[in-house]
Amino acid sequence: MPEPIVPAWAAEVIATTRLDLLPLRVEHAREMAGVLSDPALHAFIGGAPAAPDALRSRYERLVGGSPDPAVTWWNWVLRHREDACLVGTVQATVTGDVVEIAWVVGTPWQRRGFAGEAVRGLVEWLGRQPRLRTVVAHVHPGHLASAAVAGAAGLTGTGRLEDGEVRWELPLRT
Repeated sequence: MPEPIVPAWAAEVIATTRLDLLPLRVEHAREMAGVLSDPALHAFIGGAPAAPDALRSRYERLVGGSPDPAVTWWNWVLRHREDACLVGTVQATVTGDVVEIAWVVGTPWQRRGFAGEAVRGLVEWLGRQPRLRTVVAHVHPGHLASAAVAGAAGLTGTGRLEDGEVRWELPLRT
């Protein structure tokens, strides 16, 4: 059995045209609780908005890293430079040479292209990580905006459903 490929690098700041993707810190929880407070954000992803203390506890776990040594978690908050405020998150979970990504942008900042910009920046950064081979995202079949973000970042819908979501993929290398 081949040895798992475990990245030895850490998440870095990723700059896009309007955003800074900042590695997640526990201190982001209070502001992010407001960003993620709209119950409508959970229509496709499930759950409910978290109170600041609950989000802080979640961020403590995320910042602490995966309990599985074969899995690496990278999480970023999206800071809109012009307004100096947080507007959402992106995340990447690496298992072997596959990285699964996800994103969310708070309701007040949607329809401004922030999700697409952030995910394109993330995918570009992931493409520079030599051990990664494939980017994967799972998008609810009814979530047309997220499907558009995945497509704009270069991922292609496979038509396969996994846990009720469409699997999208982008090969980084062959």
